[in-house]
Amino acid sequence: MTVDALTDVAGLRVGHASRTGGGWLTGTTVVLAPQGGAVAAVDVRGGGPGTKETDALDPRNLVQRVEAIVLTGGSAYGLDAASGVMAWLEERGRGVPVGPDPAHVVPVVPAACVFDLGRGGDFSARPDAATGRTAVEAAAASEPGAPVPQGCVGAGTGAVVGLMKGGVGSASTVLDSGVTVAALVVANAAGSVTDPETGVLYGELFQGRVEYPQARVHEAARRRLAESAAKNAPPPLNTTLAVVATDADLTKAQAQKLAGTAHDGIARAVRPVHLLHDGDTVFTLATGTRPLGSTHPLALNDLLAAGADMVTRAIVRAVRAAEPTEGAGGAWPSYTELYGG
Repeated sequence: MTVDALTDVAGLRVGHASRTGGGWLTGTTVVLAPQGGAVAAVDVRGGGPGTKETDALDPRNLVQRVEAIVLTGGSAYGLDAASGVMAWLEERGRGVPVGPDPAHVVPVVPAACVFDLGRGGDFSARPDAATGRTAVEAAAASEPGAPVPQGCVGAGTGAVVGLMKGGVGSASTVLDSGVTVAALVVANAAGSVTDPETGVLYGELFQGRVEYPQARVHEAARRRLAESAAKNAPPPLNTTLAVVATDADLTKAQAQKLAGTAHDGIARAVRPVHLLHDGDTVFTLATGTRPLGSTHPLALNDLLAAGADMVTRAIVRAVRAAEPTEGAGGAWPSYTELYGG
């Protein structure tokens, strides 16, 4: 049985830590790999990224597998959440061995952040090491293959897309070869996810026939967004983050190619994208439990195409699952509130 989410890749678990109220509107999401880790890679396209340990994922470098990936709010401050995950892994002897003692490990925990500072009202309310630990503990406590909570949770708690509320979304598929490909995103883009002329989600245009909102509904939504925009500070720094995962047996170079092509999924769902003030970052995790099914390049091509498709679907789900949010830092209606189901 599948749940149409990142956890359909066997062995992966997802945990969220969210903080709201009292000036807070932020959080952290951790993707926890199976014991022993997964082959990992990254591709950064945004002009203003906030990341940690991404150089370790270069195929030319030493580290082959990682135990966890951290997506977090709090801009660069929030990258401290990775320290809490690192400490949790060290306590369990999980990481890169660096000595004869099995306890001598260095957990490499790649991380990326979104900008949500001040959206809850307090600029200093941001994730820290304790937040990261809470998120990884939630991941570890979850059941294998459990559904992934989506919407305004974890790193998507304070996320905004254009003038409306963003959040976390996830999706998965199984290829004809039996390989599973899945994605989890934090949609927090400066660009818009909706066609300004119709209100339809860009990402849904790539999923087949769509039902366009009625003109009167779209006009009402545009007026509401204009009113909300007047209450909010301009969104100076935004980012879409993603983790694309598969159970295919990939090399680090192949995993990096998957991370790169998965950015196409963001470009289909968000316009404009990869701007100077975006930090768009895609990580890849490959658990390696299934062969690609063929050494022919077309086998990898199917996986690359599916990765981009799952990112697009996950962004749509993030936007549709988001709830309207209003607080001291601003007011953001949700897509569902504006346009219905």
